[in-house]
Amino acid sequence: MTESRPDARQAADPEASHRQDADRDPGEPEQARAAGSSARAGKRGRRGPGLFTLLVLPGLTALVGVSGYLALTGGLSTIWPQETDSGPAAAAHLDPSYLPWLRKAASACTVVTPSLLAAQIDQLSGWHDGDGRLSGEKGIAGFTDARWRTWGKDDDGNGHASPRDPADAIMALGRQDCSLAGKVTDLRTDGTVNGDLVDLTLAAYAQGTGAVIEAGRVPPDARVYVTEVKALLPRYRAADQETSGGGTATATGGVLVAPLNALTVTSPFGSRVHPLTGVTKLHTGVDFAAAQGTRVTAAAPGRVVFAALTKAYGNRVVVDHGTVGGRRLETTYSHLSALQVTVGQAVQAGTPIGLAGSTGLSTGPHLHFEVIYDGRYTDPLPWLSPGR
Repeated sequence: MTESRPDARQAADPEASHRQDADRDPGEPEQARAAGSSARAGKRGRRGPGLFTLLVLPGLTALVGVSGYLALTGGLSTIWPQETDSGPAAAAHLDPSYLPWLRKAASACTVVTPSLLAAQIDQLSGWHDGDGRLSGEKGIAGFTDARWRTWGKDDDGNGHASPRDPADAIMALGRQDCSLAGKVTDLRTDGTVNGDLVDLTLAAYAQGTGAVIEAGRVPPDARVYVTEVKALLPRYRAADQETSGGGTATATGGVLVAPLNALTVTSPFGSRVHPLTGVTKLHTGVDFAAAQGTRVTAAAPGRVVFAALTKAYGNRVVVDHGTVGGRRLETTYSHLSALQVTVGQAVQAGTPIGLAGSTGLSTGPHLHFEVIYDGRYTDPLPWLSPGR
């Protein structure tokens, strides 16, 4: 198989240009004229305003006023930009819903990390979904149609695989990178090539494994791409730190077991128009198809902290699983036709907690399943194993 070669594009952020207004002409001061009366004829006329008053003072006054306003409104940094922080703040623009997918995609091999995938996407697209009209590259990971046919899948279970779907694109990039990492690892093991495995993997992505074999190392034509991606790594290191123990748990697909025997997604996590209220808002969980009365089970060991009828969610169960990776993990199960647990009850993975139904604001029987991690709703799919 021959890998396609994406262009190594410069990923520099544009700097805003600032212009001074040089068009104002204050004019010459008008000379004082002698009055007609003899009483004022001998008096000296008043001097006009000086150069400082006319030229410098207005500019200083305007500058101070604008600076004060911008400082109060938080806009001062757009006039005098600060140096870019390479820590977690630098990645603040990254959609939090992408993080579980980055972690899951990187869990397939040891060479590829979440920060490496994020840095690649940053270099390829700056996290923007390109239309691909000129380059043929689509989505945040810049997949061509040919590469997508090889690596693309419907990873988020929304019914279609698309390079414009961020979750599908991230997972596809992880599969491609891990495949390349496996190849260059074998090549380095048998002495065919030399070099850092991350560098060799990126080079194989940019120029193909054939070019890496021919050069015996990172080929010259791939060095720019490798350098650009590695320069972006520091801003995404927080994802690796969270994955490796001190923060967010690794969403490897084995943290939670499926709450149903089979998982068929009917409405994924993310922004949507509510089918009953017509309001566009975050769909805080995933809807799984389930016939009326289907048994629903706990996704992990924990303790029931809520089990009651609610207006919107109908019969709802919330299970607290304690801390995972240093942060609290909870799962919820809604629209149940019947509750089979009570508050305070300890459950294990697979313990029956209720029966699927259509109580509350629901258009038909299904299970609305949520994952709340560190107090925030997150996409449940990367946390789940495929089924029971």
